[in-house]
Amino acid sequence: MIKVGIIGATGYAGGELVRILMGHKEAEIVWYGSRSYIDQKYADVYRNMFQIVDAKCMDDNIEALADQVDVIFTATPQGFLASVINENILGKTKIVDLSADFRIKDVKVYEKWYGIEHKSPQFIEEAVYGLCEVNRDKVKGARLIANPGCYTTCSILTAYPLAKEGIIDMRTLIVDAKSGTSGAGRGAKVPNLFCEVNENMKAYGVASHRHTPEIEEQLGYASGENVTISFTPHLVPMNRGILATEYATLKKDVTGEGVKAIYDKYYADEKFVRVLGEGVCPETKWVEGSNYVDINFKIDPRTNRIIMMGAIDNLVKGAAGQAVQNMNLMFGLPETEGLELVPMFP
Repeated sequence: MIKVGIIGATGYAGGELVRILMGHKEAEIVWYGSRSYIDQKYADVYRNMFQIVDAKCMDDNIEALADQVDVIFTATPQGFLASVINENILGKTKIVDLSADFRIKDVKVYEKWYGIEHKSPQFIEEAVYGLCEVNRDKVKGARLIANPGCYTTCSILTAYPLAKEGIIDMRTLIVDAKSGTSGAGRGAKVPNLFCEVNENMKAYGVASHRHTPEIEEQLGYASGENVTISFTPHLVPMNRGILATEYATLKKDVTGEGVKAIYDKYYADEKFVRVLGEGVCPETKWVEGSNYVDINFKIDPRTNRIIMMGAIDNLVKGAAGQAVQNMNLMFGLPETEGLELVPMFP
């Protein structure tokens, strides 16, 4: 049985980790870390865990935690893990980090976009970007996983096959994405109050969202070129879900059947990526509560562009589900263990 510790267990991603791991046959949570709720019963914070989790919340002492567990999930704000990680900790336990601390290989880019100094740049090169469908073999041997962001997971997987095959002009890529409010976290913020969000839709982080360089870096690896995109996220009045609509100019004369064959080449054997049938557009409601990514595309011959679409649950495939998927690979378990979650509807 894998002993698991979670730091940040009372945030939305942390709570989702607990929900998923409760159904995992090979994992046991022994540390529910939460700086805000130390010594309070976890089930008093999340009442859906009443009579399921009896433990109390503990602190975020990662040094003490490393002595007790096989893997630590850090569902924490940017900068936390980088400020506490050291070789002694990594020598004792594996870490799956849900923050952005180790996702971007160029420390200067990280510091520019996140506005903080990186405290442990010596571990950046070692960290494996945990997009399982792309980096599966590297994940298996890793000590430190940089779990991808929610927007980035959806945006990258939606465009990855066409970027890899050189079908689209990467200089023309535009990513337009919509997210539910849980993506902003559980902290109290005026822009996320009910009256601010309900019956409203707005763009935010225009030309400045912190997931931009992460998408650019990973699609750059795929395409073999420097990538600069236009990325605009939007907040929509729903709890969960991300829908990404991406536009790019075609570099080659392709048919719908040809593009479908490219997607199938990369994803036909991927349990959690579903390439939909012709004419079916992804919708967030059909992936809610699951680790699935639904993807499709449409060629627009009038403009010589292709429209790529992807939908995920931002808290599952966009955070906790992907983190567990990484853990499964790291410990040689079936990749789907604990993750065969049927999407919830309605």
